[in-house]
Order: sequence, then structure tokens, then C-alpha cells
Amino acid sequence: MVRIGRRTGVVGLGAWQLGADWGELSDAQADAVLDGALDAGVTFIDTADVYGDGRSERRCGRLLARRPDAGLFIATKMGRRGPQQPEQFNRENFHAWNDRSRRNLGVDTLDLVQLHCPPTAVFADDAVFELLDEMVAAGRIRSYGVSVETCEEALAAIARPGVASIQIILNCLRLRPLEQVLPAAAAAGIAIIARVPLASGLLSGRYDAQTSFPPDDHRTYNRHGEAFDVGETFSGVPFEVGLAAVEELRTLVPPGVSMSQFALRWVIDQPGVCVVIPGARSPEQARANAAVAALAPLGAEQRAAVAEVYDRLIRPHVHDRW
Repeated sequence: MVRIGRRTGVVGLGAWQLGADWGELSDAQADAVLDGALDAGVTFIDTADVYGDGRSERRCGRLLARRPDAGLFIATKMGRRGPQQPEQFNRENFHAWNDRSRRNLGVDTLDLVQLHCPPTAVFADDAVFELLDEMVAAGRIRSYGVSVETCEEALAAIARPGVASIQIILNCLRLRPLEQVLPAAAAAGIAIIARVPLASGLLSGRYDAQTSFPPDDHRTYNRHGEAFDVGETFSGVPFEVGLAAVEELRTLVPPGVSMSQFALRWVIDQPGVCVVIPGARSPEQARANAAVAALAPLGAEQRAAVAEVYDRLIRPHVHDRW
């Protein structure tokens, strides 16, 4: 990746589900997912200090200790351990959050730390980014980026000279970042980390109107933004609308390719995407996701058909919000 200074595989692993909010996952199951991803060639893992109150980071830390020569790049996040107020983004908190993540991961220097969808006012605060520069200079972190909710936030972060990466929701049901964000990031040499690439599983093609999720799964308790930004759950698309769109997208999937793999291939085909970070709850899922890197790019007709479904069914629900 350009400013990050490391080349990683284009398919990574999102580790939110290794902490919480996707139903329970045991230590043994989490270890199996992580080992399966590595064995399939994954070298980029994305986590955060609040996923399971640090459980995801600690599980990734055990992986680093277990497989020290795997060439892993671990990206984490900070900023959501306290009230979401701009004044919380200060030196004392940054150092405390950073120290905790370094302990959880068992490292002296974190590869990449991303501000975790901070309040919009933070993007205009020079002092915040000066603190991050100080942390790089002190060897606490190698580079920093921002995970954002909106395209406007992404463009504000791209304008910051020290920002190495932008993490943003990008999938077949969330196309707005293609308009300005990806071109601006490419021009600035900033890595794009595409998150929620399967729209919380909608784009796996495994769900229908009768599908239910556990009570501790955000797809149950955050469908209307009750706990955090609704855009993080099914990409903000009403569940029934998403199901209808997926049924149409399913007709575009080539033989021998799963719906999930088609959706991931669409993401990595977008110019400027450096890595996509699907989650996985089993080694089999991790391996199937990683295999997408070797698939042929989608054709122009398939890409145009995705855009047509988006414009007709999805755009009214999400385009102007994020």
C-alpha cells in the first residue's frame, strides 16, 4: 500500500466478528478462522480496540505470537472507548488507547491505527492529526488512517497530509465512494480499505425473508441504528430491499463462483481499492474469500448491470446519506 509502506494481499480479514456483535465465537473457533485465513494467503487483518472490549485484538495478538514469521499486517482502530465528543480526542486518551492496543496485540509498534468513525468535527481539528504525527515519530505507530461513515468525511481525511489510509463501506449496494473518494485517494497516494463488502452478509445470497439472527448480533439490534450508525448494518439498506437486489444480482454470477465471491470480486475490481476485509466465522469462509484474488475480473456488462440494479433499487435508500 502506498503510504502504509507494505504490500499485502488484496483480500484481507475483517475481525469484528472475532470480538462481538455477530453472535458468540469461541477461542478455538476464532483461532481456526485466523489460521485458515493465513493458510489461504491472507496477510492483512483489520480489528479494533472495542471489538469485544479488546477480545478481537487479543485473539489477533495470540496469532502474532503463534505465527511470528507469517508476515502479518495488523490494522487496528481507536476512538470509541469513550463518549463520542471531539474533546475526547486528546493526548491522554490517545496514549491510553494506544498502550492498551499494544498490550492486547503484544507489540511495541502498531502497524496501522485508524480513528474509528470519529465525530465529524474531528476531521477539522489540526491538533488531532498533530498528535497522530507525534505518535508516529515516537514509534508508537507506523502509520495512521481514518475509518469513516460518509464520503464527505473521507474527502476531509484525504486532505490531511499524514493520513495513510481511508477505510470506507464499499460494496454492490454502496456505490457512492466510486464518484469522488476513490479517485481522490488514488491521486493522493492513500490506501482504500473496503469494509462491509458483503453488506453484513446480505450479498452472500444465503438469507431470505425468514432469516433471523441471534439477539447479540447487530443485524438484530441495530437494524434501525439503535446502537450505532445504521449504515454499518446491511449497509443501511432495508433488509427486504436488499434481498430483492441480491436476487437480481444473483443472475450475474458466473458458473463455479459463489454470490459472496462475485460481490468481493466486484469490490477489488474498483480502481484504487488496496484491500477488502470480509469477515469469516469459519476457516472455510476465510479460504473461499481469499480465493477471490485469483478469479478473473468481472466484465463490463456485469459491472454495468450492478450499477443498474443499484440505481433502480438501492440508490434512493443510501446514496444521499453516506
